[in-house]
Amino acid sequence: MASSRHPLRRTLAAAVAVLALTAAAGCGTDAAAGGKQTTELRYQGSVGQVTLPELAADLGYLGDVKLNWIGNVTGGPADIQATATGQSDFGGAFNGAIVKLKVAHAPITAVVSYYGSDAQTFQGYYVLRDSPIRGPRDLIGRKVGMNTLGAHAEAVLKTWLVRSGLTPAEIATVQLVALPPVNTEQSLRAKQIDVAVLGGVIRDKAVANGGIRTVFTDYELLGAFSAGSYVFRDDFIKRNPDTVKAFVTGVGKAIEWARTQPRETVVTRLKSIIAKRGRNEDTTLVGYWKSTGVAERGGVITDREFATWIDWLADAGELKGAKPKPADLYTNKFNEFAAAGGGA
Repeated sequence: MASSRHPLRRTLAAAVAVLALTAAAGCGTDAAAGGKQTTELRYQGSVGQVTLPELAADLGYLGDVKLNWIGNVTGGPADIQATATGQSDFGGAFNGAIVKLKVAHAPITAVVSYYGSDAQTFQGYYVLRDSPIRGPRDLIGRKVGMNTLGAHAEAVLKTWLVRSGLTPAEIATVQLVALPPVNTEQSLRAKQIDVAVLGGVIRDKAVANGGIRTVFTDYELLGAFSAGSYVFRDDFIKRNPDTVKAFVTGVGKAIEWARTQPRETVVTRLKSIIAKRGRNEDTTLVGYWKSTGVAERGGVITDREFATWIDWLADAGELKGAKPKPADLYTNKFNEFAAAGGGA
């Protein structure tokens, strides 16, 4: 298990490095000859889970736009880096990771929120029931396992530690360990890590298995908020505005469908999608689905969802020069819910 005490800086450096490939990937395959807009979107999925675009496609909300699955990804930063370099057409990540990639001059723009935290769906920081860890100071010198470094889980953890009065030196002793989400619970129970960051259906399954307890959650710390967005490359958006609009509108409709349907209806649909795609996956996880966690109606993005992490990154010394403005990082112009007054 790899660990790092400076993952934000390393993630940003990696982002700058991969952008060297962006110019070569710029034209890519995202528009047909003669200016015809593409109707196929390459993307990365998640094992045993259903993404909102996949749900939208199954519900018929994407119209003529088709999804082309090119593999799975475990972390948002890698997903949006693949989009920035033209390996995929869209990707999703924690908004703080989008900020970092954007300030590294990645030509990407966020277009719709796709996950977040609310009373039902959130990321929690869990320990074994008999663990001595109760508060922030108990994490000094401990190992915390999370799906990826330099993203949502790390940002929330360090925000909590800073607000709790820990010094930079004390925070630096907290060891961050990157683990695949499906292995994090097992690593906690095997005492390979002291704290496990668990979210969504993976969290619910772990809690149902018993023997663990919560130290704190991002919802308790920050309230309800949308935490991540889907992005497209700017050149893709310019050449394929109708395709992007169909995607954003479809994802927004899928969010509202999931918000208004009985939970059992949503779970049944998610299981059927996994079964139909034939990737030899277990449907156990989606049985614990509760909500998307998206705060705004139809995935409309607000300044707050980027401003929080811009300020945190600046305070952490990860942003050089002037802070970017939230409005420069995202657009709602493709989202029909924004035009209709999409605020929750």
